[in-house]
Amino acid sequence: MAWPVPSLQPYRQRILLRAAFLSLAAATVGLAISVLQQEKQLSYQSYAQSFRKTQDQLGATLRHPTGQLALLNPPAAAPGSELHPLLLPFPALDFDDQYKVQQAVAMSGCLAQVGEHGSICTGIGNNPWAGGFIYVAGTFDSAQLVPHPKREVSVDQAHRVVLKVAMRGAQYHWIAPFEQPVEGVESRGGMQGRLTGFTAADAGRPNARPVRDFRGWIWQSPVCTDAAMPPDDARCRHSTFFSLRLPVGVLQDALFDKARPVWPPEDLDKIGVHLAVLGPGDGAPLLDTARDRVAPGFRLTDLRAQLLPGETLRISKTGGPELLRLEGAADSTATASPLLARLVRRLPVTASDAPLTGSMVIATPLGNYTLELHGDARSVNQNLSVVATRVSWFVGAMLGALLLAWLVVEVGIIRRITALTRRADSVAQTVKGSSELAQQDFSDLRGQDELGVLARCLQDLLRRVREDAEREAIRAEQERDMWHAVGHEIMSPLQSLMALHGAEGNQSKRYIERMQQAVRILYGSASPSEAFQSSAMQLEDVDLDAFLQSVAANASCAGIAGVRYDGPGAAVMVRADEHALEDVITHILQNAARHREAGSAIRITLEAGERNAAVAIHNQGMPIAEEMLDKVFEYGVSSQDGGAAGSRGQGLFVAKTYMAKMGGTITAHNVAGGVAFTLNLQRS
Repeated sequence: MAWPVPSLQPYRQRILLRAAFLSLAAATVGLAISVLQQEKQLSYQSYAQSFRKTQDQLGATLRHPTGQLALLNPPAAAPGSELHPLLLPFPALDFDDQYKVQQAVAMSGCLAQVGEHGSICTGIGNNPWAGGFIYVAGTFDSAQLVPHPKREVSVDQAHRVVLKVAMRGAQYHWIAPFEQPVEGVESRGGMQGRLTGFTAADAGRPNARPVRDFRGWIWQSPVCTDAAMPPDDARCRHSTFFSLRLPVGVLQDALFDKARPVWPPEDLDKIGVHLAVLGPGDGAPLLDTARDRVAPGFRLTDLRAQLLPGETLRISKTGGPELLRLEGAADSTATASPLLARLVRRLPVTASDAPLTGSMVIATPLGNYTLELHGDARSVNQNLSVVATRVSWFVGAMLGALLLAWLVVEVGIIRRITALTRRADSVAQTVKGSSELAQQDFSDLRGQDELGVLARCLQDLLRRVREDAEREAIRAEQERDMWHAVGHEIMSPLQSLMALHGAEGNQSKRYIERMQQAVRILYGSASPSEAFQSSAMQLEDVDLDAFLQSVAANASCAGIAGVRYDGPGAAVMVRADEHALEDVITHILQNAARHREAGSAIRITLEAGERNAAVAIHNQGMPIAEEMLDKVFEYGVSSQDGGAAGSRGQGLFVAKTYMAKMGGTITAHNVAGGVAFTLNLQRS
């Protein structure tokens, strides 16, 4: 017994629509997985490149004086309440040269921020034979410096620097007042002078002698830190830079007691330095390292910011133990979905999961340091899983939107379309011809929504379509018959005129040929604009200079008087259709003659370039409105209302169309005293 096979034809659209929604959902999931796979592949490649860049950046950072400063000083030494000198990447500081000191401390990163407006750098040179000196340099803001007068016993009425150094049980205490080389004289670039160092016990005593090896200089800027404030204002604050060299006897004795001194000192991080800058009187210090917070400078631990999760940096002195080990910090706030993390790990890529390694040697004045960087490209999976988790809501939203759209279409549209389809099929069965379309009744399917409007307008639409089609067919046939008749009646007299005036050299022949070409273009077309746009050009080499001379000489035959041509007098060959080009120029001349001042001439000029030739036709008269300079070339645009005097707004449209077909352009622009039309043609 054969079972009948049910036909799927009635359900084809519904099956197709549901399959489309299912395909969209599958494509959305597939696209997301494909993008994840591509991103994983790109991320693996990018990570390998980034690893090499990170290695190069770390090397460049540590080869810079700032990195050298961090390498030469103990990694565990972190700024606290007490200031410690650093081992500088220079043998010594040229402390008495302002710009050299500023450049050295700024480039090495030794200059640390103190408070809001101060900075300080303390350090020792990397060459032990430069002497056991501690260098101190820094800046602070203050009013105009008050110098310590010579032969004045008290130092409290001048700006002064107080320094204390504690090392190996020894205490050093100096007071250095500001003294100018010549009292009361200011330099052109601001104030500058010495900081003469006295021990705290001798300061303020009569005939006190300064410390012999203590050296100090101070420079004050002449401008205010607030640029809007004049320098003579009592509230003006100046930026002041100082540089000091402190003789530390303990360091100097240790250097000369041993044949091979230990340098830098092993207890460098235990040397305490305190500096305070005091103004005249007993006011609060302008700068005080014990009071103000000293911001930490660059340290090796700051390199952790350049490491990605999974990367490890080891720094050790060549041949020595490990000094520092840094690991890239993972983002603890980022969470990844376990399902997506498992999916990302399973996505196949061509990149290798092997760890990446690299090493380099950094040379310093006191030895070489080895950097070893270890990376693991598998950390890309974790980062990609975090990103995929953050954007997974977007894929979920797309799937939800597809489901909602399917429900809306299924419940609100498909059911009603099914009913409308059944009705339309019933209507199709009853229609016997196009004349019966308007007799069908769709009133029971009308409603307020889109499908109701569709049913309500279906009957009127079919009737209007049929009537419009019939009217259009009748109109097109009538226009075609009219042009056939006009062409037929004109071509016969033109053939007779050609027989009478067709001799070579007869000027009438040119105009008869132009009339025949115009009739052939329009003959058999539904509308003039379509005829002009579908016309074909026969391009040939034309001597534009001779052609324009002929046009100007024969312009009076076309009823256009006063045409003057000014050309180079030599052949200018261009690619053009001679008849079409003559039509273009004639149309422009007719417009120029209609709008020129009475008795004025129309001037034609020719300029030849390497690739193009430009023809300018100028008449004296009223200019064209700016908004009409481009519109005058549109079909039907005329300055004479209602087509007066036979004007149909067709001439300039024909000119632009013909110029475009010849590979040229035409533009109109207002000039002094009138209007100029410019034709550009390609040279042959």
